[in-house]
Amino acid sequence: MVLLAVAGYLVVQYVTGGHGPGCKVVSGRNDGEEYEFTPEQAVNAATIAAVGTGRGMSERAVTIALATSLQESGLRNIQHGDRDSLGLFQQRPSQGWGKPQQILDPTYAAGVFYEHLAKVPDYQKLPLTVAAQRVQRSGFPEAYAKHEPDAELLAAALTGHAPATLTCQGRPDPTTVQAAGPDAVRAALVRDFGRDALQPAGAEVSRKKHASTPSPATTAAAASGTRTVTVPVAAGKSPAKGRTAGQRGWQVAHWAVANATALHIERVSFGGREWTAGNTDSRWRTAGSQEAGAAAKAAVRIVTGQ
Repeated sequence: MVLLAVAGYLVVQYVTGGHGPGCKVVSGRNDGEEYEFTPEQAVNAATIAAVGTGRGMSERAVTIALATSLQESGLRNIQHGDRDSLGLFQQRPSQGWGKPQQILDPTYAAGVFYEHLAKVPDYQKLPLTVAAQRVQRSGFPEAYAKHEPDAELLAAALTGHAPATLTCQGRPDPTTVQAAGPDAVRAALVRDFGRDALQPAGAEVSRKKHASTPSPATTAAAASGTRTVTVPVAAGKSPAKGRTAGQRGWQVAHWAVANATALHIERVSFGGREWTAGNTDSRWRTAGSQEAGAAAKAAVRIVTGQ
């Protein structure tokens, strides 16, 4: 009976993508440090990092934001908390953080956190727990410190400073209500990075007047095999705000992997490396000849499953 129960549990985990760790980030310093987390947490962490870099915030700022969310909500967009606290950072509508529906929007919640952090004098030089506390005014200010190592690993990967360090199993979650496919990927990119940061994707979504559901034209294109979203990262109309094209590219690539379960992304390639959903070890591997040329360094290619 026990073996049957375990087998059933494993089947459910495989089919649904599971609620346990399905993603992992490792240190780019080859020191053996790693952190495992769930696809839900991965999506929220990627959003927090994208909003931060989009505002021109540093990797340190992203680390502070991620450690804060790890402590406050476990990187989950929860709809409850102490008194009227809500969302990733447990922000309180009664304390002027915004309306409940705004706070429960991860992009908004991250943005307003960075807005307050930017007002903290010399926050980059302060201990993480001090910087976070000056934003949050928590009753347990020292609690943020224990999340700093994991937040540093996540920030390095999700800002693109540590290439090929974030992986997920990427199995599609059939229970998700989020739209999938190339049009949904473009909309999610614009949601997190903004039209200025990813102008080509933003322009495309704007032309299609994208809503939460893919348009018939997009659905038809996907059915015919057009399942690839190409995100340029080279210098152009949308500068990377002081960051290199490589850093920007790896941030987008890791963002796509983090969103693989929710958006049914099957393959991501950049810089001659490729990640494929469903691999037992989910490693970034050397890409094939089609992905290994000069063009691979100028754009991230995201292939969806529908």
